Amino acid sequence: MIQETIVVTQNSSGLAHIAPMGVHTVAAGEFIILPFRPSTTLNNLLEHKSAVLNYCDDVRVFAGCLTGQRDWPLKPAEKITGQVLECALAHVEVELLRIEDDETRPKLFCKAVHSVNHLPFKGFNRAQYSVLEAAILISRLDRLPLEKIQAEIDYLRIGLEKTAGDRELEAWSWLMAAIENHIGAHS
Repeated sequence: MIQETIVVTQNSSGLAHIAPMGVHTVAAGEFIILPFRPSTTLNNLLEHKSAVLNYCDDVRVFAGCLTGQRDWPLKPAEKITGQVLECALAHVEVELLRIEDDETRPKLFCKAVHSVNHLPFKGFNRAQYSVLEAAILISRLDRLPLEKIQAEIDYLRIGLEKTAGDRELEAWSWLMAAIENHIGAHS
């Protein structure tokens, strides 16, 4: 199963990096993180050997990380040297066990060393789902045909318009600006 999380890693200087990422759950307490090369997440995990998986329902964090808005409040992790999103509903602190190297997307096998539930997850509404799916599309602007992205955005907009609150509308606006900037840069 793949869960959409916010992965927080840090380098040896203690600088945190926040990135949305689908993380594979392979068994209880076992995860595979598959960052693309090159990436700060990959570099930090290889250097520091730990990360925090944050489960979050504020879709602005997902959209913001993909559109240059990465300044989200953090607090210290409890069992590893790392950071946790303050808005996380739950988090898992993980340590890197082993790596299956790949020139495009290595597999980083991790185990949980500490898990915390902060608040209950009440589910995503259609607008939140739309923002999450649009964020995934934005992360693939250089790999997918623009026509496919636009068709999917048009469909996702239906759910957004029916159920969005202020947070979802703000996140959506950031993502749409990223698409417009991409189109402008490639015209």
